[in-house]
Amino acid sequence: MKILVTGAAGFIGYSVSRKLLQRGDSVVGIDNINDYYDVDLKYARLADSGISRDSANWHTPIQSTLFPNYSFVRTNLEDREQLMELFERERFDKVCHLAAQAGVRYSLQNPYTYVNSNLMGFVTMLEACRHHNIKHLAYASSSSVYGNNTKMPLNTSDNVDHPISLYAATKKSNELMAHTYSYLFGLPTTGLRFFTVYGPWGRPDMALFLFTKAILENQPVTIFNHGNMVRDFTYIDDIVEGVIRVIDNPPGTNHPETNAGKTPYVIYNIGNSSPVHLMDYISAIENHLGKKAKKIYLPMQPGDVPYTEADVTDLVADLGYKPETPVTEGIGKFINWYLRYFSKVQASPVQLAGT
Repeated sequence: MKILVTGAAGFIGYSVSRKLLQRGDSVVGIDNINDYYDVDLKYARLADSGISRDSANWHTPIQSTLFPNYSFVRTNLEDREQLMELFERERFDKVCHLAAQAGVRYSLQNPYTYVNSNLMGFVTMLEACRHHNIKHLAYASSSSVYGNNTKMPLNTSDNVDHPISLYAATKKSNELMAHTYSYLFGLPTTGLRFFTVYGPWGRPDMALFLFTKAILENQPVTIFNHGNMVRDFTYIDDIVEGVIRVIDNPPGTNHPETNAGKTPYVIYNIGNSSPVHLMDYISAIENHLGKKAKKIYLPMQPGDVPYTEADVTDLVADLGYKPETPVTEGIGKFINWYLRYFSKVQASPVQLAGT
């Protein structure tokens, strides 16, 4: 298949792209490489797939030096003309739409960024898919759509009409927009509600990256809600496997009962279904580093939730898959990557305690 992967310089987009390439699919990746977090990390992900930083110019397809079936284009999602030209030129079979402006807290100060990327960008993608006979649009949603729901585990049939951040509201909007296009135009769409993804090449604004960096630099870690947080941490390889299975199985393939079989639309949770207390998560990081964290406890932040747990019953029933990587194993793999990566960046290797 020829598959478009958006957000290809991002954490999940980079990981999904490599998996698709390794199994033999043709992939075109797009990303605007914005500065929401360190662009050097984004370029390093691209370089790991054979895309040179020096050659990543706007709107110019760049061929990978490592994968003959991979090319990358730097562009904005909301650039309708460029996106339509890309679809017309490449003739994709399927689209894996992972690009978005991420971050719950960032959305409190930068609302227009989310409107441009997550709303304008998404409708542009829907229009491109509609007019180019795309066989399946799989797209990233988020567990944040559940807001302050207290019934656990969180199920895709639960009410999600009360988001508590603009980020969550844009993700819920994406699901509604996708349903409209599935209903009106028969475009098969699948939304993926990710639960706290972590692992090698992860985002610097996420807890595991922040905590590891702070502990190694003898800086205090900031712990919100005084540590009374529980998260369904999900390892990146498990997320990738779930995404690939979804791409391969458009709505109607395994679940013709969806909306009486009339609308090719479905939503899945992808989570580990084994929630972990934040303090236990920090303890696991400390154990892998052989070093204790200095801790600062603060109240709950606006837009945050105290507890998440994914119900993946539908994912198991339809696709025969459930994420299972234990959090201690995933943290260990992240820390090994982190130390290797920054030893190269800083040319000053840091030894992992006990190894």
